[in-house]
Amino acid sequence: MLIPHPLLGLRDAQEFTYLGDASLMARPDPDQPDAEAAFADYVFLRDNPAGVHRELWFHEQGDRSWLVVTRNTVTHEILGAELATDVARRGA
Repeated sequence: MLIPHPLLGLRDAQEFTYLGDASLMARPDPDQPDAEAAFADYVFLRDNPAGVHRELWFHEQGDRSWLVVTRNTVTHEILGAELATDVARRGA
């Protein structure tokens, strides 16, 4: 599987470490009244989607960047990749 790194071009997926759902970038606000329940959900509950999904990947054997990879979990087709810092700045 090849991942289209936004800075380095196509890279083999073996250079990366999969780190889970990209929604983990949006941590709950600890100052909210329901913070304890929100953090319990954040830590322990995970979706197991079939289809298009956004995931965090770490380029461990390369430039050590974090990517948000959009991938079809059924076909393993990579639909795109962005630097996680860009995604975080946009708030997406």
